[in-house]
Amino acid sequence: MKAAHSIERLTTPDRLRAADVLRVGSAGLRTRPMRAFLSALGIAIGIAAMLSVVGLAASSSENINRQLDRFGTNLLRVSPGETVLGEAVNLPPDASAMIGRIDAVTSVSTTGTVRDAHVYRSDRVPAALTGSISVLAARTDLLGTVGADVMSGTWLNEATARYPAVVLGSRAAGRLGIGAAGPDVQVWLANRWFTVIGLLGPVPLAPELDTAALVGWPLATSDLHFDGSATTVYTRTRDDAVAAVSKILAATADPRHPDEVKVSRPSDVLLARATTDAALRALLIGLGGVSLLVGGIGVANTMIISVLERRAEIGLRRSLGATRGQVRVQFLAESLLLSALGGVGGALLGVLVTVGFATANDWPAVVPAWASGGGIVATLIIGTCAGVYPAWRAARLSPTEALATP
Repeated sequence: MKAAHSIERLTTPDRLRAADVLRVGSAGLRTRPMRAFLSALGIAIGIAAMLSVVGLAASSSENINRQLDRFGTNLLRVSPGETVLGEAVNLPPDASAMIGRIDAVTSVSTTGTVRDAHVYRSDRVPAALTGSISVLAARTDLLGTVGADVMSGTWLNEATARYPAVVLGSRAAGRLGIGAAGPDVQVWLANRWFTVIGLLGPVPLAPELDTAALVGWPLATSDLHFDGSATTVYTRTRDDAVAAVSKILAATADPRHPDEVKVSRPSDVLLARATTDAALRALLIGLGGVSLLVGGIGVANTMIISVLERRAEIGLRRSLGATRGQVRVQFLAESLLLSALGGVGGALLGVLVTVGFATANDWPAVVPAWASGGGIVATLIIGTCAGVYPAWRAARLSPTEALATP
């Protein structure tokens, strides 16, 4: 009985433990590290591309949501349109006052374009180099209505609105090379010196203010030949009345010609941008999927070459008692390890790209957990698919055939 039991133990191959599978599966990777790295790189690029696209899209969406939460979706913009013949028109002088009488309106403010007025860093700059900076007459209550912030200095008040003082939008300040406001900081505006008393931060719901130099309404009327016509009326309403107010704004602003008034909701632009980003995201994810497929083909190619190069090793293992299943598990494990290496590296790279880009643009960095987990699962699926045929081919080799191959 003891002899029979010993014979049975010798003829029955031992089962591979998980540690043994990991050891034999990683043997090929350890002996050919550069080939393993290059093969895993294809997987890593695909995963990194897909994860970074998803992460950047999620970060952008979160940034838009935070902006909407901060500035609200209840801002409406009224501006003059055109006649039937395409001629420019002006809003009536009392448009802002009429809009302010609507019950659901909480605040109203206006700006007007000061035509033929330009702003320069000094009086030595050629007149043609305007920097595309517009000069706007602004009401003192504009800041609260549009939700803008003063990043440096102060905003216009009843006193400074009557003197040569100017507040610059964020991009206008950058184009003029001005980093901070102060009593000694001046710009050449409409052939006279103006003191820069404030710099605004970016205004997402009124981006036209970012490239503007804002002066007081009384000064513009008295000294800059401003005709007093409002070119934009910003209107804040109650959140539950935005749609209703939007329908009557044109008729309220210009009862005689409501068809010549344009009404828009600035927050819709941000939402439209998010929709556009979603379409672009789908395209880029598709490109990342192609990269992932190419990486999977590279892993399959590496595994097939590995089988051809290691025929003697396979034959020796088979002659020492390894079963076809154990050989199959060895090469399938090697393929999975190779893909997992690329997947983990790609996931880390994708997270780093997302965090770096989001930080550079002052966005909240968001990497969805499902994207990271899905990327790892995708690499394991690709590794399995890429390793099935090489593993099957390796298991079909007989010991004599493999050892006889030079």
